[in-house]
Amino acid sequence: MFLASKLLSFMTQPLVWVAVLLLGALLSKAQQRRRRLGWAALVLLLLQGWEPLPDALLRQLQAQHAGPAANADLKAFVGIVVLGGALEPASIWQGHDQVALNEAAERMTVPLALLRRNPQLRLLFSGGEGELLAQGFSEAARAKIFFDSMGLAERQIIYETNSRTSYENARFSAALPGVDPKQPWLLLTSAWHMPRALATFSKAGWNVTPYPVDFRTGSSTPWTQYSLLHGAAKWQLGLHELAGLLAYRLAGRT
Repeated sequence: MFLASKLLSFMTQPLVWVAVLLLGALLSKAQQRRRRLGWAALVLLLLQGWEPLPDALLRQLQAQHAGPAANADLKAFVGIVVLGGALEPASIWQGHDQVALNEAAERMTVPLALLRRNPQLRLLFSGGEGELLAQGFSEAARAKIFFDSMGLAERQIIYETNSRTSYENARFSAALPGVDPKQPWLLLTSAWHMPRALATFSKAGWNVTPYPVDFRTGSSTPWTQYSLLHGAAKWQLGLHELAGLLAYRLAGRT
């Protein structure tokens, strides 16, 4: 399943589709077909930069689950399950003595405020080595460096170090010593990932309440907003999640 998820991630990149069309144009012997494929590649490429389109897709994913209010009383919960995905790959950490967070950094920073306001909560960080070619430096190990630098007490944090997918996050975390998935937990992950994560954890028997973070779009997007870089990244994010939801449902994991 891990290899399948990596293939899915590759195939849901719209820029890959552009490359396939261009390759088809180069290999085609018919001039008219080459012209059609070339124009199709150009149109597809240009459309990717118009951000209102991918934002609409991400907005639909983000809106499915709302979490507790920022100042809500969380005394009923025993802890927060934080899913990996906010730390740069191990290769980027090599040769530096600083923490390297990526664009999903809220997965790491929001729990800090929650724990300050609710010191009775425990934090369970779930994340192994998600790279296809493992570096031997799990995301949980990198997360420990971050949380240690923030001054969190070790007794307050549990690390799950082997999971590579959302399904493994749920299964492996439930098997940790001292973790009772039947107790009420907050599930903290990116808002666009929450539909799949929440369904997976619930299917695995967890008693979880969503706490979405890392919103990638607001309630609306100006129709003039255009960026090939950001647009392509948002398309990949949204399409990957839709494909992941479908794959998990077909596999009986949600």
